[in-house]
Amino acid sequence: MGIGNVEEESDGLLVRRVLAGESHVYARLVGRYQDRLGRYACRMLGNEADAEDALQDTFVRGYRSLARCSRPDGFGPWVFGILVNRCRTYAARRARRQQVVETSDIAVAAASVAHSAEQDAWREAIMWAIGQLSPDHREAFLLKHVEDLSYDQMEVLTGARAPALRMRVLRAREELRRLLAETVRD
Repeated sequence: MGIGNVEEESDGLLVRRVLAGESHVYARLVGRYQDRLGRYACRMLGNEADAEDALQDTFVRGYRSLARCSRPDGFGPWVFGILVNRCRTYAARRARRQQVVETSDIAVAAASVAHSAEQDAWREAIMWAIGQLSPDHREAFLLKHVEDLSYDQMEVLTGARAPALRMRVLRAREELRRLLAETVRD
């Protein structure tokens, strides 16, 4: 089989090639998912350094356990599940060290497009408010409203049942409304 266009090769084909010994092909899978997973990790963890560490750890773990990816065409959701778990671990470690979740100005700037000062202030307020959510609520909110996953997909990634995830998303929305209403009043 010829190499073909990188963009035309499915995740499943790339996974099979890596498992067949073409380890360099894993870089193509990383390239496909790095930006999206990096944005999620940055939003979930609140700072770029932890997000980069979690992302790198995710791809290393993914490579090492690629043979356990039961559906090669489902590499994206599979590696996303690894990232969700890595973010939980990093957040728990940070909580044990009693660090406060802070929104990185660099991460916000990198994730945003040039907008007016008012839009930038609103985006910063939203990022701050998301950072104030409990880890479970933040995770559910980001998976549902930023990553646009279905509750079934979220259930697979998190291990939580769909009704619990719906409640977490609902509570996250309520808390965000409250926090942002307070921000507007100030």
